[in-house]
Amino acid sequence: MMECKSALLESKGDLGEAEVVLRKRGIASASKKSARTTRQGVIGSYIHQGSQLGVLIEVNCESDFVARTDDFQNLVHDLAMQIAAAGRHFIRKEDVTPAALEKEREIARARALAEGKHEKVVDKIVEGRLAKVYDEVCLYEEPFIRVNTTTVVDLIRTKIAKLGENIAVSRFVRFKVGDTIQSEQTAAQ
Repeated sequence: MMECKSALLESKGDLGEAEVVLRKRGIASASKKSARTTRQGVIGSYIHQGSQLGVLIEVNCESDFVARTDDFQNLVHDLAMQIAAAGRHFIRKEDVTPAALEKEREIARARALAEGKHEKVVDKIVEGRLAKVYDEVCLYEEPFIRVNTTTVVDLIRTKIAKLGENIAVSRFVRFKVGDTIQSEQTAAQ
């Protein structure tokens, strides 16, 4: 109640602006909680219509109480659907392997040179294209499928602010009938 009153005072009585103030405070508090350990959670699943595509995902939080809430369960389901729709390989930027990053760097460099770009600007072009690669291979960096104006990491931060606990995706696997590449990568791990 006091937070709401404070937000209303800060926004000079504008309800819409007060809501924005509260959301910003929640996101800020979510950043503080990101260092806390997550030892509880659930393994969620999603099987796409026709049973040709499926996802298993482990999403962790701090307590089993939060793991059983509808908000958390809905988040897990939404994340599983996100993975089914997009087919990402990594969770965060930090998870991208150096080998994969180097391969993408070489491709971007060769492409820039083939386009006739000056050697002086090729490195900047490569770094810009690598930023786009993160959006294509990292779950946290991509736009959320239901609300494409927000990223997956922002969705998770919003849930952290709402539920009051740190939340993290630990791992996932995406199965598609006839797709053996994913299975081979999983077996190698």
